[in-house]
Amino acid sequence: MAAVMESVIAFGPDQSLDSPVWICGDFAAVVERHERMVFSIAMNMLGRPSEAEDLSQEVFLQLYRHLAEIESDSHLLHWLRRVTTNRCIDHMRRNRITSVSFDSIPEPPSSDRAPDPLLPDTLRTLMATLPPAQRALLVLRYQEELGPGEIASVMGVPLSTVKSNLHRALNSLRKKVNVSSRRVV
Repeated sequence: MAAVMESVIAFGPDQSLDSPVWICGDFAAVVERHERMVFSIAMNMLGRPSEAEDLSQEVFLQLYRHLAEIESDSHLLHWLRRVTTNRCIDHMRRNRITSVSFDSIPEPPSSDRAPDPLLPDTLRTLMATLPPAQRALLVLRYQEELGPGEIASVMGVPLSTVKSNLHRALNSLRKKVNVSSRRVV
């Protein structure tokens, strides 16, 4: 985020009458307040810290260019989630980071049914195999803890589409987990 702040400081905040006073006066505070959320969404969707950081910087630079469009704090939060999600989906489509070999998933230390300490890593690896839109739904629902209505708003799709696609994404992930667990046992 330091690069974002250096570029903002170098150009200076846009003090035009078109930009809301609540955001123009302290862009650094806006970045500081929301950088964890933006990075978290990007990291959970992309899986690589360097790519998530680059994408987060791009999101905040885009925010700086569109300050005049932001109407309130809630609009800002919605805008950041939507832009971050869309940029992640575009990035994944461009780079096709969707194929992961099941052989790369580590085996658990025993075959008993004790809680698997590797489950979060396994889920993260299996989520990386999902299509970008399904991965975005799961990240927004379970990592960002947004409700289906909020996800519909962020992604710009009808509520029924979110519900059916979320159901499909969970079924797809469930199948991948079952296949993975059969290979390990």
